Amino acid sequence: MTFMSPKPLMAAVAVACLWGLCFNTALADTAPPYKELLAQSANAPRLREASANVDQANHLLTQARARPNPSLNLQSENFGGRASYRDFRSAETTFSIDQTLELGGKRSARIQAGRAGVGAAQAQKSQTVADYGYDLALAYIQAEAADKRLTLATDALTLTEEDDRRVTALVDAGKEAQLRQAQARAATEAARAEVDEAKAARAEAFARLTAISGSPVPFTSVSQDILAHADVNETPPDVDPLKTPSYLAAKADVDSAQAQINVQKSLGVPDATVSLGVRRLQADRTSALVGGVSMPFPVFDRNRGNIAAAGSQRDAALARLEQARLDAISETSSAMASLFAARTHVTATRNAQATAEEAYRLTRIGYESGKIPLSEVLNARRALTDARSQALDARVERLNAEATLDRLQGVAPFGDL
Repeated sequence: MTFMSPKPLMAAVAVACLWGLCFNTALADTAPPYKELLAQSANAPRLREASANVDQANHLLTQARARPNPSLNLQSENFGGRASYRDFRSAETTFSIDQTLELGGKRSARIQAGRAGVGAAQAQKSQTVADYGYDLALAYIQAEAADKRLTLATDALTLTEEDDRRVTALVDAGKEAQLRQAQARAATEAARAEVDEAKAARAEAFARLTAISGSPVPFTSVSQDILAHADVNETPPDVDPLKTPSYLAAKADVDSAQAQINVQKSLGVPDATVSLGVRRLQADRTSALVGGVSMPFPVFDRNRGNIAAAGSQRDAALARLEQARLDAISETSSAMASLFAARTHVTATRNAQATAEEAYRLTRIGYESGKIPLSEVLNARRALTDARSQALDARVERLNAEATLDRLQGVAPFGDL
């Protein structure tokens, strides 16, 4: 058995690690600004499905305009028998064309239902586009927030390590007990654990942003500081609950269901079939016209069951419409309240963060001068970490409320950025 010497082995490992780092970097990418990313995501699966549904509805409308095809008939009688019917000398051959005439407004009802179906598909697509823009905005916000949380956790670890070094120096100088050093090191380990958690949360947030946008290359950073928009106070939009995409989609479903009732009613009216042809009378060596009209007699089937079923479907659509109205009113008022509360929260947490930073600075000065115990430093540092985290959460909350209002208007969030 042969063994590779340590130096070549280490060199090979180094080259492999360097290649893997370069490979991963090449496959990583920075997410463009939100509006640009939204424009690039036009081929996202959800949007493609919504567009395909609209295309399907348009094709069904085209088919609804089609009229019944005529039937060509060729019939021969009185041949292949006995005596004079032994051959075709007495045969009667008829060629005719049958055309079904749709009665009861079937074609117009189909066209109306097709148009209503197109309207429902378009309304559903509008809702899908609004929901997708909202989900992409939230993913973008969460990715940036996760990146900033990692920065906050790293900064907190740096502060903790600095305090740990100061405590160690004081312990070595005999000015602090060993217990203080143990407390400082425990705080440092806890800060390291929070950094690891922040790294995992950041990776998850960027993976979700990549998945929602449909990007073939994973994102590892964002190019727009969208959270800074949370510090800008703007006049909230005036949202009409009866113009939200969800309500309009439910209303279009009601129109489509009503159109289906008309279709089923028209199907209860029998169609007439008109035939016209020519008959060749071989025995007389002459021809004559033949014609006729046929129509089913509606004794047993008048399509009442399908008409009733379509009515029940319409009633269900009306119930969904009413629920959509109530939900739209509730969502609108809730989003407005959340936006105003978030604005206040952003201001309060910004001030609290400034106060916590000053308190931590003064506490460290007092501790180094021997006037304040270590426990006060640890509490001040934790308060500073919490204040920074709460300020970030308040900005995320503010942007979420703004994105919700934009979704209720049926527009892409942050259109002014």
